[in-house]
Parts: sequence; structure tokens; C-alpha cells
Amino acid sequence: MPESLASADKDASFAAYREMLRIRRFEEAAARAYTQGKISGFLHLYIGQEAIAVGTALAMRPKDRVVTTYRDHGFALALGSEPGQCMAEMFGKATGLVGGVGGSMHFFDRDRGLWGGYAIVGNHLPVAAGHAFASKYKQDGAVTLCFLGDGAVGIGPAHEAMTLAGLWKLPVVYVVENNRYSMGTPLSRTLPVEDITLRAPGYGIAADRFVVTDPFQVRDRVSEAMDRARKGEGATLIEVLTYRFRGHSMSDPAKYRGPGELDSFRSQDPLEATRAALAERHAIPESELEALDDTVSDEMDAAIRFADASPQPDPEHRFRNIYVEN
Repeated sequence: MPESLASADKDASFAAYREMLRIRRFEEAAARAYTQGKISGFLHLYIGQEAIAVGTALAMRPKDRVVTTYRDHGFALALGSEPGQCMAEMFGKATGLVGGVGGSMHFFDRDRGLWGGYAIVGNHLPVAAGHAFASKYKQDGAVTLCFLGDGAVGIGPAHEAMTLAGLWKLPVVYVVENNRYSMGTPLSRTLPVEDITLRAPGYGIAADRFVVTDPFQVRDRVSEAMDRARKGEGATLIEVLTYRFRGHSMSDPAKYRGPGELDSFRSQDPLEATRAALAERHAIPESELEALDDTVSDEMDAAIRFADASPQPDPEHRFRNIYVEN
């Protein structure tokens, strides 16, 4: 058992497990809704990576911000967005996070610290640098956390953003969620040097790299980088080695995986590791864990019903939030 998980107390472990389980069950419910034709466009699931979002939420303070990719549902839920509103957004309904016009890839919940999911690969890194520059200029003490996939590190805006972050010592933490595949291409075929953090010295920023085991480990490692940023010591590039258990999107059958690969990574699932710690270290009975699962599943079923019953947005809504309004 990882030391970070072994040292966590019962209440904290149970709460973190519950939040990871909520993300897992939400994503499974969304996948079912997609196959039923209730969700249009693309749907990128966060199954397998939940510990990152939950650990990040534990590390954040008020005013801190998350800017992330189109695989954004987990961050919304971990930061406190309502599952019904999240599901309604994917259904294109008026009760969604942004009124149904953003869909799966463009979640946004400013009041809870989520400053957007972005669909254009790598182009949100300069946005995060802009948030961090604003924080430094206003001296508000906030840190911006920017999440990207391993496939985004070769995009031009990623280099531009990290160069500025290093040059201006911006309070930003760039976190690469390395889930082993750039869409369907393994990392060994996209990067000549697979340790992405080796780029950090070229930008003049700090670096960290680790295999994700549990949410408390993520909390602690991300907190270290955020503390440096708050002290004015500049940006950090973190590479978290994780794994997604589903394809890149719902249209991807993930046939590129080798024999036994999925089972091997499932044996290292942080969700199941946290559940095992609750059962073995904290002696929580299986019946209580099953009851929690039933409660969470009911919550996600209610989110589906809420989204189903919600109205369509009025046609004019698609023209809102384009320009600053009085």
C-alpha cells in the first residue's frame, strides 16, 4: 500500500474514495447515455484518472483555478459542480453548466474554480499563463493549474506558454496527464525522449514526475508545486503517469492495446487501491462500501433524469457570452 494512502485517516480516505467513485459512476452513466443517442458530438471519459482530479481539488485553495482539456468532467465534479448540471450540459440542455452550448468538451464553472475545458489541443496553455499573469499582477495569491495530455507537449503554444511562465516566474503549474497514448498512438512513437519533465530546465521551471497511486499522493506533490508558486518561485512542470481504461473517446475501440495491458493497469487502479485501504486498514465492512456505491449510482441516475427533463435552450442563447454584456 502506498505510504500516502496508508497514512491517510479514515474520514479523509472515505471522502476521497467517494469523490473518485462519483466521477467513475458519472462517466459510466454518460457512456450509457451516449450509446442511447442522448449526447451528441464527442465524449472523452476520465475513467482511470479520477485520483488526479480529486487530489488536485484537495490541494487547492479559494481563488485557485483549473484550466484543462476536453477530458474535463472529472475536474468539474471534484471541484463541486452539480452532476445534474454537468449531465444537462452534455445533453445540450438549458440547465447545463453553460446553458447547453458547450457540451462535453467545454465545461465551465467559474464559481468553483473551473475556468474551462478546451477542445483545441494545447491552445489552452497560453490561457492558463494569462490567468497566472493576472494573479501575479494583482497579487491575489492564486495559483493556476493547467492540465494537458502527453499529446499536447509538441504543440507550439505549449512551448510559448511555458517559456513565458519561466521567464516571468508565473504562479502556474502545468500538469501533463500522461495516460500512455496520444489518442491511439503510444508515447514511444510520438516522443524521442519519453520523460517529458526533461524539458523543464529549458524553460527555467521546476519539475516533478511520478506514477499516480492515490489522491493523497497527488495532493501532496501538487501542493509542493503550488507552494513554490505562491512564494514567487515560479512555475512547475509535473508529469503524472496514469492510464485511461477506455478509448480516447467513445468512438475509439482502443484495439491498439497489447494483450493483457488493460488488466495489468486495472490491477493498479487508484480507485480500487483506495477501496482496499478502507476495507483492510480502516475495517470498513463490504456492506458499507456497497451501500455507498448504491447511493452514488442513484445520484447519477438522478442526474440523467434531471438532464432528460430539462428544457432545450432558447435559440438566442447561442449568441450569448461572446461579447462582454452589461
